[in-house]
Amino acid sequence: MGDEQLELTILLPCLNEAETIELCIDRARSYLARTRVLGEVLVADNGSTDGSQQLAISKGARVVAVRDRGYGSALRHGILAAHGRYIIIMGDADDSYDLSNLEGFMARLREGDDIVIGNRFRGRIAPGAMPLLHRLGRPVLSHLGLLFFGVRIGDFHCELRGFNRERIRALNLHTTGMEFASEMIISAALRDYHISEVPTTLKKDGRSRPPHLRTWHDGLRHLSFLLMFSPVARSRSLKEFTWIYTPFS
Repeated sequence: MGDEQLELTILLPCLNEAETIELCIDRARSYLARTRVLGEVLVADNGSTDGSQQLAISKGARVVAVRDRGYGSALRHGILAAHGRYIIIMGDADDSYDLSNLEGFMARLREGDDIVIGNRFRGRIAPGAMPLLHRLGRPVLSHLGLLFFGVRIGDFHCELRGFNRERIRALNLHTTGMEFASEMIISAALRDYHISEVPTTLKKDGRSRPPHLRTWHDGLRHLSFLLMFSPVARSRSLKEFTWIYTPFS
């Protein structure tokens, strides 16, 4: 069966996720098998040194090596490498989201939505899955997204999201870090893409080490991105003002 017939790519960014990558791939492949969706599991590896690449291949995933460091870089290269003709769904490779349960995303995407975002606050946040500071900060960022850009979603930075492949490629996203999530939604909103939400569950991830996310550092990157583009976003395209934005190093 040719890759051109694939409907879905389940995209997993990865950096040293040997503890959880196999379980994530198993869950994703079980979804494809159970629903008979024609698809693939694609791991965008961002320089793992713990053998994550080999584990992913052994579980039947396709692996693309991404030399440019950063969460956004891994996702951008993964999107370009995806074989799924219509839809990509991305989630972290830390087993914090259940990749065996994607029916809500697929239903909305098949109906023509451009982007579908998980909403953890409308779904469920398991005990210990989200620090208190994140519980307080993420609704604030979501409110700023509504205030500045008219984006009516309640969980602006949920990592589990689906989108139409060609529509997302047309946005020409360019950020390299965690602010990639903000850039995707803002760019889509400026082009009047149809964005919707589905309830989703966040559980405590399966890693024994700290997460890659740095609360204050990455939160400031998101906030800086929102504030830098808010005065011009109503009348000018985001791409015209990329020179303004200098992320925190």
